[in-house]
Amino acid sequence: MAYRSPVADIRFILDKVVPLAPVAQTARFAEATGETVEAVLTEAGRLCDEVMAPLLRAGDLHPARLENGVVRTSPGFKEAYAQIAEGQWVAIAAPADYGGMGLPQTLCVALNDMMSGANLALQLKPLLTQGQIEALEHHASEEIKALYIPKLISGAWSGTMNLTEAQAGSDVGALRSKAEPKGDGTYAISGQKIFISWGDSDMVDNVCHLVLARLPDAAPGTKGISLFMVPKFLPDAAGNPGAANSLKVVSLEHKMGLHGSPTCVMAFEGATGWLVGDPGKGMAAMFTMMNNARLAVGVQGIGVAEGAYQKALAYAQERVQFAPIIEHADVRRMLAEMRAEIFAARAIALACAVALDMGRATGEADWTARAALLTPIAKAYGTDVGIWVADQGIQVHGGMGFVEETGAAQYLRDVRVTAIYEGTNGIQAMDLVGRKMMDEGRAAFRLLQEVEDAAKAARETLPDLAEAVWQAAETMREHTEGLIARDAQDRFAGAVPYLRAFARVLGAHYHLQAALADAGRAKLAAVYIRRILPQAEADLAAARAGAVDLFALSPDDLGV
Repeated sequence: MAYRSPVADIRFILDKVVPLAPVAQTARFAEATGETVEAVLTEAGRLCDEVMAPLLRAGDLHPARLENGVVRTSPGFKEAYAQIAEGQWVAIAAPADYGGMGLPQTLCVALNDMMSGANLALQLKPLLTQGQIEALEHHASEEIKALYIPKLISGAWSGTMNLTEAQAGSDVGALRSKAEPKGDGTYAISGQKIFISWGDSDMVDNVCHLVLARLPDAAPGTKGISLFMVPKFLPDAAGNPGAANSLKVVSLEHKMGLHGSPTCVMAFEGATGWLVGDPGKGMAAMFTMMNNARLAVGVQGIGVAEGAYQKALAYAQERVQFAPIIEHADVRRMLAEMRAEIFAARAIALACAVALDMGRATGEADWTARAALLTPIAKAYGTDVGIWVADQGIQVHGGMGFVEETGAAQYLRDVRVTAIYEGTNGIQAMDLVGRKMMDEGRAAFRLLQEVEDAAKAARETLPDLAEAVWQAAETMREHTEGLIARDAQDRFAGAVPYLRAFARVLGAHYHLQAALADAGRAKLAAVYIRRILPQAEADLAAARAGAVDLFALSPDDLGV
């Protein structure tokens, strides 16, 4: 069975579960009418199904390669990207003043969900450009905006982010790349960066690198980092690609998956760059791009889960062992839990996107705080679900899942990195119990109160399911109250299970709302609430254990 974009599921969530209507009622997003949303989702789905998905295996079997200093992309990718650019899909949420559509971020999230399910390696290309557009919009000078954003929006140029160095991964403050003033308003950028997705390609006229580097005499750590725009080709007086800049792709990484997406080691050798934002404020500017990317990476996990699930479902319907294997209880269990987890993760991600849009459109602090709270949950849970569903997809296939020709294993190989890049899921969990609780838990308690109120309202219609959701939310509230009183080490030791429990409660809430809106969805909601939600209690038990037992183990105790 060919991949089919989950347009109906996304539209149902945005209509009935996490309504997009309040976003469309704001002045900023008044053009996001029901008809517009329907047209965008339908056309995006067609692009994903007919153009991107057929190239999934080609990207895996024929990886991008470095040839005479230029990255040559997988067969068909260049032509597919041209259609992505021509359809303005890079620019769906980009500012209209520069040629973008100016639509809500929520629709961009839905687009990236479908694109990821179709072809994650290719989806990364427009995703990185979307993030760069947002960073430039918020932090760049008017001259840089006017030159770069229209070219990025058109798809003629593409964007990257250059943070990581061999000695500076999560500890970004340890980076060594330098920026020397040249006396003419530009800077000479020198250093080497690793893990640069789509650091080069033959699909665009110019590749625009946002590079973190340190000015002379800059403060140590992250406070001394600045951000620079460093293009592959220097724009000429007309704004077209001119002379080659002093940078190059040193090599491509040989990866477990995502073979169609070139991951580059980049060398900057006195390359000309322009400062983006204020000196020493590079991390603040880059975090604009990274926060957008974290939600998008969560959606990558969900999209890949959708693709893996569809393949597993088709196989279970076709494969006969005494009967079609979908008739066996354990296979039915796997498929039902896969489907339920995908719906929960997708609803959480779209809820985060709606909160982002409402915060931008209204300026209300509560919406902004909700988006901030949901971002690490959406990223970590979405990618965890992607990995788990892809793994279950192999299990449904049995021995054939372990054979590469079926394509089941590619989903797991491709999605595994999503729990690592843009901040590991452990870092996301630490962010949730750390920075996101600096408001004494107010944003978390507001959200949990909504869950409890909705569960109370559902008691007459779906009493058993509603009571389970209410009780789980109340338990989550009690644990959060205790969490706030604990020291940082204890919080961090239980951060991952705490985040997972929070996601389970939210997932149950959205399933309950779906069942109320459509009685036909009550069966899937029952699977989630009866089989998956109870795991939240075990997660909270682990979170309550704190750090004592972990640090009671010495390095020798952990040895072999």
